[in-house]
Amino acid sequence: MHMPSKWSIGNVEIANRFVVAPMAGVSNPAFRTICKEFRPGLIYTEMVSDKALFYHNKKTLDMTAVEPNEHPLAMQIFGHDIDTMVYAAKFLDESCDCDIIDVNMGCPVNKVIKAHAGSSLMLEEAHAVELMQAIVKTVHKPVTVKMRIGFDSHHKNCVALAKQLEQVGVAAIALHARTRAQMYEGNADWSYIKEMKEALRIPVIGNGDVKTPEDAKRMIEETGCDAVMLGRGVLGDPWLISQCVDYLETDSYASQPPLAERFAIARKHAQRLCALKGEAVGMREMRSHAAWYVKGLHNSHALKLSLTALTTYEQLDQCLFDYEQSEASAVRK
Repeated sequence: MHMPSKWSIGNVEIANRFVVAPMAGVSNPAFRTICKEFRPGLIYTEMVSDKALFYHNKKTLDMTAVEPNEHPLAMQIFGHDIDTMVYAAKFLDESCDCDIIDVNMGCPVNKVIKAHAGSSLMLEEAHAVELMQAIVKTVHKPVTVKMRIGFDSHHKNCVALAKQLEQVGVAAIALHARTRAQMYEGNADWSYIKEMKEALRIPVIGNGDVKTPEDAKRMIEETGCDAVMLGRGVLGDPWLISQCVDYLETDSYASQPPLAERFAIARKHAQRLCALKGEAVGMREMRSHAAWYVKGLHNSHALKLSLTALTTYEQLDQCLFDYEQSEASAVRK
C-alpha cells in the first residue's frame, strides 16, 4: 500500500509521517538537533511549565530557545489554570520561534498530577475543553494536544474528549495508547488510535510501543493514523527515525550503523549538551544518553559502568576510544 508522506497540522506542512515525542529531561536543543539529522517530519520539545513562564523563570525561558534548523517544531506546555496557560501559550505564540503549541494531557508523573496537570486534565473533561478553547482563541499558531487513552482502566475517555477538542479548534491530537495508571508498563492498545482516527477529521498521531520500522508501518496500517510518534525507541538510537522514514517510502532501510558512526553521534551529542548547559551539568545528563548509545553492543557491560560515572567530556571520549580499540584488537585476533 502506498503511503503518502506529506501531511500538515493547521498551516504547518510536515514532510513525513514520523514525529519525535516530547520527553522530559531529554528533548532539549542538543537532543533535538541530533534527531533532526535523521530526518523526522516534526519534533516536540520537552514540556515547559505555564507557571514558570508566567513568573519569568530564567531557566524555563531558556528552554523555549529554538535552533534555526529545528523546524517544524512543536513546543509543549503543561499546567491547569486557564489564565496562566493562556499566558504561556500567548508567550509561545509571540516570543518563541516554535511552529506549533502543544498542551500536555498525558504526563503521568506524580509531581505533574498533583498540580492537576498532565493526564489528570483528562479527569476534568469540561475544564480541559474550556482551557483549550481559551488557548485556541488567543493564539495564531496551530494548537495540538498530547493525551493518553484515559486516567485509568475505568476512565478511557480519549475519543469523547478528542471530539470535543476538535470542535473548539484543536488542530491535531497525539495519543499515547496507554492509561496514566499504566505509566510506561504493559502494552499500548492501538485500537484506541484507530477509534480516534475514525472519529476525527483532524490528524491523529499514534504513540506507544514502536521500537522498529516494522512496528511503525504496522501502526499506520492497523490504525490509519496520520503519523507515528517515536519516543523511548529513539534514545541512543536516532537511526530509528531515518530507518522508519526509508522503510515507509521504499520498503527497505539501512541496518544498524558501524561503531565509529554510533560513537561519533554520541560524542556530538555530548559536545552539544556541554555547550548548552556547561560541562558539569551537560556530562551529568549525558550519562544516561551514553548508556543508551552503547546498549546492546558486544561486551558493553564494563563500558556502561564507566559511562555512568562521567564528569568530563574527556572521560567520555577516552571511554569510547578504549572500547573501540579493544573491539578492533578482538577482531584482529
